[in-house]
Amino acid sequence: MQYTITPPNHIDSTINLPPSKSISNRALIIHALAGGKIAPSNLSHCDDTEVIIKALKDKPETIDLMAAGTAMRFMTAYLSVTEGEHTLTGTERLRQRPIGILVEALRFLGAEIDYLGEEGYPPLRIRGKCLEGGQLEIVGNVSSQYISALLMIGPTLKNGLELKLIGDIVSRPYIDLTIHLMQEYGAEVEWTDVNTIKVGAKPYIEREYVIENDWTSAGYWYEILTLMDDTDSKITFSGLQNGSRQGDSAVKYIFSLLGIKTTFALKDLDKLTDVSIKRYPRTLPRFEYNLTNQPDLAQTLIALCPVMNIHFRFTGLHNLKIKETDRIEAMKNEMAKLGYVINDINDSEMVWDGERCEKTEPVVIDTYKDHRIAMAFAPLCIQLGEIKINHPEVVTKSYPHYWDELEKAGFNIIKQQ
Repeated sequence: MQYTITPPNHIDSTINLPPSKSISNRALIIHALAGGKIAPSNLSHCDDTEVIIKALKDKPETIDLMAAGTAMRFMTAYLSVTEGEHTLTGTERLRQRPIGILVEALRFLGAEIDYLGEEGYPPLRIRGKCLEGGQLEIVGNVSSQYISALLMIGPTLKNGLELKLIGDIVSRPYIDLTIHLMQEYGAEVEWTDVNTIKVGAKPYIEREYVIENDWTSAGYWYEILTLMDDTDSKITFSGLQNGSRQGDSAVKYIFSLLGIKTTFALKDLDKLTDVSIKRYPRTLPRFEYNLTNQPDLAQTLIALCPVMNIHFRFTGLHNLKIKETDRIEAMKNEMAKLGYVINDINDSEMVWDGERCEKTEPVVIDTYKDHRIAMAFAPLCIQLGEIKINHPEVVTKSYPHYWDELEKAGFNIIKQQ
C-alpha cells in the first residue's frame, strides 16, 4: 500500500491522541501482578499493547508477540515469576533484537529461561516460579525496558529487589515512569542513591487507573505546526498532563526552541487537561540536543530540521540501531532521497551540516516496518508540496488513527494498493 499526502494551507483542529503505549504496557503488567480484576481504563489500541492484552488474557503455551519489543521484555520478566511454562516468540525482526542482558539478570535471580535459537535472542522457553530476589547489578546504558521489566516484578520477589545500575543511565524518565506507576499500585520503591533503586517485598494493590494520552504522538503535531508558514494555525489535544512523567513530555520544551508555544487549560499538574499549541516566527540556525532521555523523538527532529534549513547535532542515539529497524541507517537513506546528507558518528550521534545531494523524484519514503518513520516523514509534505509513503499501515504499532487524524486536520491522502 502507498499513500500520497498533500497538506492544507491552514490548520485549526482538535486532535485525538492515542493513549500512552508506555503507560498502558506497564499498567497491564503491574495490574496482572496485582491479581486485579479492575483493568486500567483508556488503554492504548496499538499493536504493542494489544499483544500484551491477548497474552495476559489467553496465556497460551506459545505466545507470539509479533514485532512488539516492549512486550517481549516485559513478558519475559512477568512469566519468570508466574506459575506455568511458556514459549515467547515473534517476528523475524523481533528475534534479531537482543535480550541476553535481561535473561542473564533474571537467571541470576533464579529464573529458568532457555534460548530456543541463537544465544542472547528470542525465542525463549520460560518456566515460571517464585523467585528469591535480592541484590542485582545491571548496566545502565542498555534499554530502559530491561530495567523496568526487572523493577516491575520486584514486589513479587521474596526478598524484594535492590537494583544497582552500572555506568551511564539512558532513558531515565522511562525508569522514573515505571517507578511512579509501581507506587500508584502500592509498591514500596524508590531511588536510594543516584544509581540504585530499592523495591520492597510488598505486594501490589488493586485499584482503578486511567491511562494518560501519549506525548510522543503529540510530537508529530508539533512537527506539523513548525512546518506551517501560517502562524494563525492552531492544534489542540486533550487528555495530557502538564507534569507528566512521560519522558517525551519534554517535546513542549524542545519545540519551544523552534517557535512552538504550548498552553495548558488547567494549572494542576496532576490533572488531565486540554493543551493548545501555536507557532511563532523564530529562526534557529543550529540545533544541538542530547536525546538520551527522548530517543523516540529523534526521527521527528532528524526529518524536520534539514527541511527547515536547521543544521543539527543530536547525541544519545545509541539505542536507535536495535529498534524496529536500524533507525540510524534508515534515516540516512530516506533523508538522502530528499537531498540531505546525514552523517552518523559512532552509531550514537547524527549530524547535518548543510551537505546536500541529488534529490530523487518523486519522493517515495520506505518505512522499514517502522511506525515512527511513516509518522515523522508524512508532515514534510507541508514544505515539499507532496510526499509518498510506502506501507503506511505500520502506524498501527503506536498510533492506529494517525492517518484519520491527518485527514481531519485537512491533509489530503490518496490511497493506492
